[in-house]
Parts: sequence; structure tokens; C-alpha cells
Amino acid sequence: MQQIKNIIFDLGGVLLNIDYNKTSAAFQQLGFGNFNELYSQFQANELFENFETGKISEELFYQELQKYAEQKVDQKDIYIAWNAMLLDFRIESLDFLASIRNKYRLFLLSNTNIIHFTAFKKILQKETGKSSLDEYFIKSYYSHEIKLRKPYNDIYEFILKDGNMKAAETLFIDDSINNIEAAKELGIKTHLLLPQERIEKLGL
Repeated sequence: MQQIKNIIFDLGGVLLNIDYNKTSAAFQQLGFGNFNELYSQFQANELFENFETGKISEELFYQELQKYAEQKVDQKDIYIAWNAMLLDFRIESLDFLASIRNKYRLFLLSNTNIIHFTAFKKILQKETGKSSLDEYFIKSYYSHEIKLRKPYNDIYEFILKDGNMKAAETLFIDDSINNIEAAKELGIKTHLLLPQERIEKLGL
């Protein structure tokens, strides 16, 4: 078996604690009774996919999402509900990244959007004093910036090529089985991070 030289980390559920239920509950309180059919950890409808691949603006996202509500909803309330899932960073996991930077080539791969991107940068700044996650990684890949999204094969093909990585020498750590299975198809080694697991305990 080839030695692991590269590790690609997911963000939410791996380095950042998230709770999709908080956002789901917040939207249902606002009158989005079918929110779980629109967006969850495991699937997203066209609106959310377009937003997470940077195809639509933040303003258009708010406008289009409003159509699914049972009544008029203030944009600020949508903003708060959408960010409710973002909790806090796993500081021990971030510290662990710093400790293995000289052992592996580290990359970040996240399905995200401009609203969440801005919000979690503020959380990071508050909790660590750091303005960006970039110092931990050779490169960070955010879906809304590269216009590609997990679990589609093209995003893995893109980052392997862009990061000069061989699939057999690369480990991908994610908390979603859909994303893990897609990466496996390309020959990438994978680890599905379970809710109780932490990357610093994986023996990397």
C-alpha cells in the first residue's frame, strides 16, 4: 500500500462543530415547513446547490428562498436561521493540524457559501485570533469559490490535479457518507469521521 502523503479535510463536522437540526428548526419556526426536503447534511435542492457553487448571489439566494416560506420573512431572520448550524471550532483538532503540517501535505475541501464563509471566519477570529484557516493548509478549496461541489466526481478530480496529488497517496476525511463514497470511486483513501471521533485520535 502506498504511503499517505496528502490529507484532505472537510470543514463542518470535522474541524467546525455544526448542527443541521438548529438550522432546520429555525427555518421551520419561520414557516419553512418543508426545509428538510430542501437542504440537509446529505442533500440539497437546486437553489442550495447553486448557492454553494457560487452560481447565484447572496441577494438572489434570499429572494428565491423566500418563495418556499408560508409567509413573508425578514431577510435578517433568514440570515440568522441559516447560520444557526455553525457552532464552534474544535480547537484541539486545529492544534493537531499544526502538529502534522511537516508530515503531510494538508488541504481543506468544504461545501460552503458566502454567508457561511463570512460567518465561520468571524467565529474563527473570535476563538483563535486567526483571520483565516489558510495557515493550516497548502490550499483551501471552498465550493462557492471553485464552482464545484461534493459529492460530484469533478470536484475531486479538480483538487487532485490542482494540488498535484495522486489519489492512492491521498486520504480524505469527511463526516458525510455520500462524499466519502464519491471519493472512493476515484481511488482516494477515505475515513468517515463519526460524530464521536476527532481527527487527533485517528493515529495519523
